Amino acid sequence: MAFLAGLAALLTVLLAAAFRHLRRHPPAAAAGFFHPYTNDGGGGERVLWCAVRAVQELCPGLTCAVFTGDTDASPDGLTARALDRFGVRLLRPPQVVHLNRRKWIEASTYPHFTMIGQSLGSVYLAWEALIKFTPHFYFDTSGYAFTYPLARLFGCKVICYTHYPTISSDMVERVKQRSSMYNNDSRIAGSIWLSRCKILYYSIFSWLYGLVGSCAHLVMVNSSWTRSHIENIWRIPERTRRVYPPCDTSALQMLPLERPTTPPILISVAQFRPEKAHGLQLEAFAIALEKLGPEFTKPKLQFVGSCRNKQDLERLQKLRDRSTELHIDELVEFHKDISYRDLVQLLVGAVAGLHSMTDEHFGISVVEYMAAGAIPIAHKSAGPMMDIVLDEDGHQTGFLASEKEEYADAIVKVLRMPEAERQEMAEAARKRAQRFSEQRFHEDFTEAVRPILTATRD
Repeated sequence: MAFLAGLAALLTVLLAAAFRHLRRHPPAAAAGFFHPYTNDGGGGERVLWCAVRAVQELCPGLTCAVFTGDTDASPDGLTARALDRFGVRLLRPPQVVHLNRRKWIEASTYPHFTMIGQSLGSVYLAWEALIKFTPHFYFDTSGYAFTYPLARLFGCKVICYTHYPTISSDMVERVKQRSSMYNNDSRIAGSIWLSRCKILYYSIFSWLYGLVGSCAHLVMVNSSWTRSHIENIWRIPERTRRVYPPCDTSALQMLPLERPTTPPILISVAQFRPEKAHGLQLEAFAIALEKLGPEFTKPKLQFVGSCRNKQDLERLQKLRDRSTELHIDELVEFHKDISYRDLVQLLVGAVAGLHSMTDEHFGISVVEYMAAGAIPIAHKSAGPMMDIVLDEDGHQTGFLASEKEEYADAIVKVLRMPEAERQEMAEAARKRAQRFSEQRFHEDFTEAVRPILTATRD
């Protein structure tokens, strides 16, 4: 706590410095994208590059800069990465502003009080960013709401694309129920006193989160679930827009619906983060194999994802070890940090796609499964349940599950489904996926930001 108090005092000094800087250096005619990790390979990075391209097309004369903690990032390198990894062609290379203090937003920096530590640390990182380059339009595409008051003090118009709330009523409810999860340690879940302390901590943080979030001039959220939580906490519904994230459905829509069945392949596309619950998928796959019996052609499970840090690499190794313990390692493949082209090649062979994150704010991978012709088997919560895996013209588009037995049953249903029936469901899923295309994102994003970007600056 003493450390956090000291950090808060430091932030006060930074705010005073912001006032002095603003008097000497007014904001430049530019759009700055605060995205400290430009190599995470996830849906958030796709949003970044699609947003940069949309701004470049809407305002050709406006400089676009990217604030990144990746010290090896370069304008040409990021441009090439956007195209190679996500198929997004930028109109011109963005300006790159390197950040040297990214450790202040690393979870490992804060063994305790991680959420507030990272949030306050993000202010320090944003201060470094805005001191180095102050844009007129400050875009946050990574969810660092505590930076918004600082950006406004620097004279910026604050625009954010929020993938998920840092805290939500669902998180508080799990602590009240003393449920052990990746964000609620079993030691805390097992103690009434510690759980009450955490509820108080969450309540204070939620109030602060609402305060800083309300400083945004424009808020874009990626799903109905996220919008309901953000509007409840930030209380600025008149400045909040739902803009579904860009999913590369155009190329995937061209893939054939027919799939090889020797062997049938299941795919799981997600970063190797704890909340993605890859272990549940392994367990479900093992159960499904038992239910299918020895006479059925053995399916394969392909895990595809990126690793952000050492912890993710360790998590990946544990998955490998667990597959060996379950005696299914010969049927499980792991593909780490592959290119977008290679991902498409894997998707074209998959009959189904697995997703198991609880309260996934949206679920881009689920949409990609559907567009590619793979039947989605997704977690029965949040984005997949509320926005994505819904009937299309009266036809089922996939399956929802929450427990490993439910996942196993869904896997068995897909694998035993007659080919004509599977293709009919895949076709309905593909049609629904068109609602979440890059073109739809471009149109909705442009419509949302146009009034701010094209207005005469104060």
